[in-house]
Amino acid sequence: MPFYERGDVRIHYQESGSGYPLLIIPGGGLNSTVNFHTTSAPYNSMEEFKDEYRCITMDLRNSNGGQSTGPLEIDRPWDAYTDDHVGLMDHLGIKNFLVMGFCIGGPFIWNLLKRVGDRIPAAVLAQPSGHRPEMPDQFHANNMKGWGPGLCERFPNIAMAQVDAFLTKMYRANPDFVFTVDRDFVKNCQTPVLVLPDDVPPHPLAVAMESVRLAPKSEVSAYPWKEPKEMIPVTVRQVRSFLRAHRPAA
Repeated sequence: MPFYERGDVRIHYQESGSGYPLLIIPGGGLNSTVNFHTTSAPYNSMEEFKDEYRCITMDLRNSNGGQSTGPLEIDRPWDAYTDDHVGLMDHLGIKNFLVMGFCIGGPFIWNLLKRVGDRIPAAVLAQPSGHRPEMPDQFHANNMKGWGPGLCERFPNIAMAQVDAFLTKMYRANPDFVFTVDRDFVKNCQTPVLVLPDDVPPHPLAVAMESVRLAPKSEVSAYPWKEPKEMIPVTVRQVRSFLRAHRPAA
């Protein structure tokens, strides 16, 4: 199993297929791991797209059940994870790449577009996470229960007070929209984006559709696209067509 190392950071990643690079960010919130693709995803992107793309995925830093580790950067949680995404692509010698992200991958993609948008010709945001005003503290509360205790058990040098500070900075400091960028950024973003909306508590339909309306080069799938299950292959075909349309020529 390959690892990318940078200082105190150690990222476990996997690859499949060949062709133009496609970074695929698993869902699962802060417990995002490569196992998402085979256990929880609506479809297995690593398998679906390996015939045309060099698919790359990774365990999120410090995810329970994953093998990636690194410091808990309390003052810059979103950017620390983006460092890992960009750092992995740099480590692999990849300058430009397509990106697809599930769940927490939505905010991550917007942060990638803010940081290295000139390197990303197009992005797919599947069931993206976002702020739900009627449930303003769900991400902090869920991660204090479902992520923090496991992290502290694995790393006794990390206390729950540090987890609380990390999550507060991540989800309470900017409790709006997609967390990582504001509406003006999306409104001025010239990167083509395809959004596959969802509507469960962590994946608000309203936020997904607002990003579609704001982004000048946006496309959107049918909704719902996961039920009935016969819709999933239709959506995968749309994703494939979108990626082909925006994939640079060899």
